[in-house]
Amino acid sequence: MKTIIKTENAPSAIGTYSQAVKVKNTVYLSGQIPLDPNTMEVVGGSFEEQAEQVFKNLVAVCEAADGSINDMVKVNIFMTDLANFATVNEVMSRYFKEPYPARAAIGVAQLPKNVDIEIDGIMELPSVD
Repeated sequence: MKTIIKTENAPSAIGTYSQAVKVKNTVYLSGQIPLDPNTMEVVGGSFEEQAEQVFKNLVAVCEAADGSINDMVKVNIFMTDLANFATVNEVMSRYFKEPYPARAAIGVAQLPKNVDIEIDGIMELPSVD
C-alpha cells in the first residue's frame, strides 16, 4: 500500500508525478528544483540561492511525510556544472547532521526550467513499533 505525500509548502508537481510516495516506512522523494512554492517561479540567480531553495523544498516534503530531512538515507544531486560541487556541500551542511546520507552527485546537460540543480532521494522514517 502506498501513500501519496503532498504539501503546499513545496512546489506542486509540474508533471505526471507526486511530490513523494510513502510505502511502509520508506518515502521516495521526487526531484525538487529551485521553485518558490508560492509563485512556482525559479528563485535567485546564483547557484547557492538555487541550492538553498531546493533544500527548503526537500525539508517541506520530508515534514509532510512526518519525517525530517535527517531521515533521508540516499540523496541524488543533479547539477549542470560540477564546478558547483563545493557550494552544494556547503549548503547541504546547513541542513544535514552526521551521519550523512549516502549521496551521488551527477553532472547533467540540462534540467527542467533550465535550473542549475535538482535533488531527489529516499527517506526512511523511524519505526514506531
